[in-house]
Amino acid sequence: MPATGRWTAAIGAALAARLELRVHQLDDPEYWKQHTRRLQLGVLRRNLTRARSTEIGRAFGFAALAALPDDELLPAYRNAVPVRDYEGYRDACRRMREDGQRGVLWPGLVRDFAQTSGTTAGDKYMPVSRDMLRSNYLCSLDIFAHARRRGHRLSDLFAGRCLFLGGSSDLTTNAHGVNTGDLSGIVTPLITWPISEVYSPGPEIALESHWPTKIDKMARLSMTQDIRMLSGMPSWAGVLMDRVLELTGADRVADVWPNLRLFVHGGVRYDPFQHSLAQKYSAGQHDDLPDRLELYPASEAFVAIQDEPGDRGLRLCVDRSNFFEFVPADQINTDQINTGQINSDAPDARAAWEVEKNTRYVVVLSTCAGLFRYVLGDVVEFDTLADEGPVRLRIVGRHKHFINAFGENLIVEHIENAVAEAAAATGLAHGEFTAAPVYQTQATRPGLELAIETAAISPAALAAFADRFDRSLKDQNADYETKRTDSLGMAPPTITPLAAGAFHRWLDDNNKLGGQHKCPRCANNRDLIDQLTTPAGTP
Repeated sequence: MPATGRWTAAIGAALAARLELRVHQLDDPEYWKQHTRRLQLGVLRRNLTRARSTEIGRAFGFAALAALPDDELLPAYRNAVPVRDYEGYRDACRRMREDGQRGVLWPGLVRDFAQTSGTTAGDKYMPVSRDMLRSNYLCSLDIFAHARRRGHRLSDLFAGRCLFLGGSSDLTTNAHGVNTGDLSGIVTPLITWPISEVYSPGPEIALESHWPTKIDKMARLSMTQDIRMLSGMPSWAGVLMDRVLELTGADRVADVWPNLRLFVHGGVRYDPFQHSLAQKYSAGQHDDLPDRLELYPASEAFVAIQDEPGDRGLRLCVDRSNFFEFVPADQINTDQINTGQINSDAPDARAAWEVEKNTRYVVVLSTCAGLFRYVLGDVVEFDTLADEGPVRLRIVGRHKHFINAFGENLIVEHIENAVAEAAAATGLAHGEFTAAPVYQTQATRPGLELAIETAAISPAALAAFADRFDRSLKDQNADYETKRTDSLGMAPPTITPLAAGAFHRWLDDNNKLGGQHKCPRCANNRDLIDQLTTPAGTP
């Protein structure tokens, strides 16, 4: 092993020793059974206390709320503070970011704002306080703690390089000293020892904002490095692997990065990309990458981490300074919450220890950056409850992303599952995808269209994929099956193949190209799919 590798391996061993107590705590289900409620109420009380003198704290009486005993705190908090989405916070965030106003949502000047893609509400700017950066840092250490729990030796991971496929690290700073940019840009300068010793691609490439150039530079650098951990969205990991294979002429990524041990991913569902990534990695010799660890990060807060290999459930980060509530998805009324007003029909929110299985909930956050009872928008279901051990959830969609044009009631999870099953059954390699309704005309019957990046354009291949995709949707959703019975209601789904990179070009055209931006998996309208499938120059 080179001297540098021995040095960084020693750093990995030192980090493992530092994390040993945390690993033991994460391994103890009884601890989380006994303390989830206490930990979450403690987080809420601390955040209310920190923000008691802010504009929002004075408006809703945070000081009085924070002084209440545990049994009274949460009911009083829910009665006092409305559930709101970004529209309820837009003006406050604007004043903090553009005017440098202090003490609006969080004490002092919040110097960093993460710009998100805003697929449902335009561009959004999320406050990232010093407290939030600390929370994110502790969650990043938990990634390595969970890797250690799963049998990975940190000395082995750190003997090579950890490649991060983050967004642009280039930030804009205004006259008030407030930074705005991709969350990666806010976090990257804070990568310190010991992670900085093994971090790749380095600050120069991380600053690159033009993604095609960035991918090329990252591929040229990493093809000569000993990559042992890769972190990023599955879709962008596939693009990077393609470029590495193109540059090296190798048949499989495993020959370029023979010591790759762990893929840390988040942002989008992995299953639909499993087949194509496995093909790139091993040319069909393996069904998946060596090991994967899924994250549930958001610009607003870090939510959960996968703690058990092969388990889709993600462990809720209940002790990392953010308080979580969950509102039944059918109770979220956008018109109501956008006003930001308290009302008698406030949704029935549940804390982490109050949720139930087999119910879809929308995530609501109270963060250590000043967003209180903020609707994150992701829809989740729970696999493990607080009386069973660590609370574990699965992301099943977005509360504004669904298809119900003909009573079919499809959600993101249904589309993603069906694509994953059809790809695995037919061997069709693919990239990004989205679904939308097909409306009835004189020439067409009502139905569903899936636009998907794939090189397979033969009618037979597409027909086989369409049939399996259709069967999977029927198996998952009784409403869809009913509408498809004997094809009397909805016609069989249409599969529209797109060239590789079509979605990324769409993101680029809409100034959303980058590591934190995602393509909507479905919509109840044809706006996106028509843009993707209409030839350039067509009026």
